[in-house]
Amino acid sequence: MKWYDLTDAPLQIHGLAVKKGTKFFRLPEDIIDQVNDGVTRLATFPAGGRIRFRTDSPVIEIRHNVTVVPLGGAGEGTIGRSGMSCYVNGTLRGNNPVSTDSALLILRVKKQAEMQDVDIYMPILNRVITCEIGVEDGAKVESPRPYTIEKPIVFYGSSITNGAAASHPGINYVARVCRRLDADFINLGFAGAAKGEQIMADYIAGLQMSLFVLDYDHNAPTVEHLESTHYNFYETVRKAQPSLPILMISKPDFDGNFTKEAKEYNARRRAVIQATYDKARKNGDKNVYFIDGETLFGTEDRESCTSDLCHPNDLGFYRMANVVTPVVEKILKKA
Repeated sequence: MKWYDLTDAPLQIHGLAVKKGTKFFRLPEDIIDQVNDGVTRLATFPAGGRIRFRTDSPVIEIRHNVTVVPLGGAGEGTIGRSGMSCYVNGTLRGNNPVSTDSALLILRVKKQAEMQDVDIYMPILNRVITCEIGVEDGAKVESPRPYTIEKPIVFYGSSITNGAAASHPGINYVARVCRRLDADFINLGFAGAAKGEQIMADYIAGLQMSLFVLDYDHNAPTVEHLESTHYNFYETVRKAQPSLPILMISKPDFDGNFTKEAKEYNARRRAVIQATYDKARKNGDKNVYFIDGETLFGTEDRESCTSDLCHPNDLGFYRMANVVTPVVEKILKKA
């Protein structure tokens, strides 16, 4: 076998701001400790990071290790938190579990004459220390095929955006939507820590992107906090990028614990986001969009869509992607 470090050419890493040494971070080092303690920690986890390349190797081996293997806190297992997911030509071919020492996944890919596209999704809630990709001796390894949508979609949001309870890193709603559309993306979901801070708004406003998804409803500690930050966050990005499409989403677990009080409370939160959208449209912004989170789980077996009446499980993420994908596709075709 010939082994490549994940930073070796022609392999490419997408979705991360820092990718060097043992640092595979979602935010630049100069602001990573300027937001809040939760973001400082979570931004060092490469959720949404992808290792991409093309090869004709009939065997692909992946071995990686992480800092620790914590117990799941939202219903996820160790593969979701710390493992890697390998897709070949857009189809899942295996998940790499992990220990604190090492993990090894061996994929036997049916030999074909043409090169095959490989995408390896990095851990959601753990730091990657090392990762090596092995191919058969003599196999070709080339740079990845460009995405159809090369300028990334940027998502900012909560643990749901982060993909916290996904069974593996390639199956949360953000990854699903972008894989279906063949779009590059950046996942800035920070579990419990996305609170609409100005520094995050300023940072995101400076990114090159094809679409911005504003999805932090869940992490605003109160309705009042959401109200005081949401329009400002939108306005900061809009002033920096006047023609950028912006999609706003309210929380998907609208039913909460299925009490009247929970639904009324979540309706108040949704109204804040709706108000941002309505004000933007009234001010002449024709490139702003809104998805009502209550629609994301559909109408049948809604209680089966979360692991803990909060975090979407794989079914919940699947249903979210089914609603979000056509909306994003329509927006990008219009852009």
